[in-house]
Amino acid sequence: MKDWRGKWALITGASAGIGVALAEELASGGTNLVLTARRKDRLAELARRLTATHKINSELFPADLADSNAPEMIFSFTREKGIEIDLLINNAGFGQYGEFPSIEKQRLLDMVQVNCHAVVHLTRLYLPEMIARRRGDILILASTASFQAVPYISTYAATKAFDLLFAEGLAEEVKPYGIRVCALCPGSTESEFHVVAGQEKFQRRMETAEKVARTGLQALAAGKSYVISGFGNYLGAHSERLVPRHLVTKIAAGMFKPKKE
Repeated sequence: MKDWRGKWALITGASAGIGVALAEELASGGTNLVLTARRKDRLAELARRLTATHKINSELFPADLADSNAPEMIFSFTREKGIEIDLLINNAGFGQYGEFPSIEKQRLLDMVQVNCHAVVHLTRLYLPEMIARRRGDILILASTASFQAVPYISTYAATKAFDLLFAEGLAEEVKPYGIRVCALCPGSTESEFHVVAGQEKFQRRMETAEKVARTGLQALAAGKSYVISGFGNYLGAHSERLVPRHLVTKIAAGMFKPKKE
């Protein structure tokens, strides 16, 4: 974590799961934090704990990235505070399990807004300043679902495929400016994600959020454009390339198809 000691990191979705783990990992290495998420009480408690334990500076800005104005508001907040963001972590995101027509329309549109639109918007806001300084890093949370179509979480998988390809392309684009971009692709992780997505029955072989966070930050520091957390997840994601795409999707459909009551 020495790469970011004494610098400022902005973490979206910082109130739970991998977001909290990323904040704790960075704070332990002396990184100052701007924390943003919807739940102000959780952010405030996290900021108090990390500031007291690690003697860092922290700021919090409650925001819902389903609101298309939120990225501009976050950017204005850091600018007014005179904070230079050296590490942008686009962590916020959510999924929803079920047959596509059964999922509320706004829930699907909000998913695209948070998982894709906000990622592009925040990156576009902070990247020019990084380029001007010739330094900066961006970590984008993708998923092992980025590597294939996944029926019954079709929209989520598609948004995460977007995040992966966006990060990989951008990583090569900004490399000449000394800026690193990495997509972190976790599999099942100990967090609230499955509960929020209505996917509790698929919680198996989960990694800890702390392990996932550490894997992502280490890969970013090493200059990797993407990393899959967990050897089993790595084998699973890449072995799919040896099987026809339609068959992979059919197998996934069999695994994820909702059971009729």
